Amino acid sequence: MQAFGTREMTRKGRSHDEPNLWLAFSGGVILAAIIWLALHKEGQGAGWKEGIAEQANRSTIKQEHSDSDETQPSKNMTYMVGVQSGEKVDKKLQSNLDSDKTNHQEEYNQPIVRVYITETKSIEKVALEDYVRGVVTAEMPLDFGKAALEAQAMAARTYIIRRLWLDDRTGVYVKVADVTDTQAHQVYRSLKQVKQLQENDEVSWRKVDDAVRETSGDIIIFGDQPIEALYFSTSNGYTENSEEVFSSVLPYLRSVASPWDKEASPRAQEKVEMRLDDFYDRLGVKAVPAARNISIELAPRIIEWTKGRRVKELVVGNKRLSGEEVRHLLGLRSSSFDWVISKNRITLTTYGSGHGVGMSQWGAEGMARAGKTAEQIVQHYYSGTRIEKVSKLVNSTGKRL
Repeated sequence: MQAFGTREMTRKGRSHDEPNLWLAFSGGVILAAIIWLALHKEGQGAGWKEGIAEQANRSTIKQEHSDSDETQPSKNMTYMVGVQSGEKVDKKLQSNLDSDKTNHQEEYNQPIVRVYITETKSIEKVALEDYVRGVVTAEMPLDFGKAALEAQAMAARTYIIRRLWLDDRTGVYVKVADVTDTQAHQVYRSLKQVKQLQENDEVSWRKVDDAVRETSGDIIIFGDQPIEALYFSTSNGYTENSEEVFSSVLPYLRSVASPWDKEASPRAQEKVEMRLDDFYDRLGVKAVPAARNISIELAPRIIEWTKGRRVKELVVGNKRLSGEEVRHLLGLRSSSFDWVISKNRITLTTYGSGHGVGMSQWGAEGMARAGKTAEQIVQHYYSGTRIEKVSKLVNSTGKRL
């Protein structure tokens, strides 16, 4: 037996062992390369969900959810896994999840978003950019202009990144989910629904896909954090300060003019008529039935207006109510309203639709029609902000989503 490292030379001066050693060496290099590639592939989506950001300076505001159905999740919850980096695809859904090969592949390691689908009581795990596509197709009319759709994509992406950044799960009743598909957070179309849109309306799908690809990884930043990117349908001509509707005073959610809505939006104005006794009952105002129709003391009076020209506080009979309270109790589109009383009926006229904080979607469309860019739209509605890449934010702070 040879001692290790010795060689028996042939007539040509070469070792009998040398080819075997070379084969062993080559095999070792190939094996090491295979192991490295396997580990690298597994890590493509792994880092996003570990080491969640600190809770400090948390000032999250809930999205409006007046029409959402916050159904308690079923114990028999299933999982649907979408096309994403570092995740396996459920074979049962493979036929519905074939990705469009012409799509631009985002050049950063995307976080995974776990969406609770209320209809099926299941969790859909989806890469960030696919989540954004699902939100844009559900939240904004698909015939909107390119810049408006791009602004919506940035707002939608920022909203979910902030939740992941803060490990914020308010409004989610399932520990393994990050967000729901309802107005409690952002309305979201599932991978299956988006696939159906792609098959049935190629033009609309392309517009959304282009908007998401053009803004890939772009989020809205104030200071060193992603903003609370709230948005709504239609303004009354102005957006609202955050503290007039929600509890937090946020410097980038300030009242700004939004004159485009009145011309563009079909929801700019609405009339709602009801009986006076119904009006009082809904507001919880006690009154003598015989006097309900004529009592001056019962007539509603506005006490204060907000910066955004909405009703801040009014008095009805012996009760003080905020404009937002009246809006929800009466089912009005907006807290910007006035009224006319005639005999035993009241006709209320509302201006705009939604809570009024952040970006007006129809205002964004009006700006797009006027030739404004997505960046100009975003910076108009979110004061003092800038657009940054998710990857740059993560790398500069050292935080992981």
